[in-house]
Amino acid sequence: MRLPRDVSGEDLARALQAFGYRVTRQTGSHLRMTTLDRGEHHITIPRHPSLRVGTLAAVLASVAEHFQLPKDDVALRLFGPA
Repeated sequence: MRLPRDVSGEDLARALQAFGYRVTRQTGSHLRMTTLDRGEHHITIPRHPSLRVGTLAAVLASVAEHFQLPKDDVALRLFGPA
């Protein structure tokens, strides 16, 4: 699946709530999000107006690894069909 090119950090943070992630702290322009589903897992998301594709891919890969899902399934659940 091709990743969207116009996702902001805020959009991604809202979308990740579907996986049980909640903002646990903010330092400068970065959000730290945590989920307790399937064990504790933390990710850091920059609050930029448009995330770089590599940054988005890395966050999705981390979420996919934690939930033991294919990265494409995570992207589809967060952003819908391309």
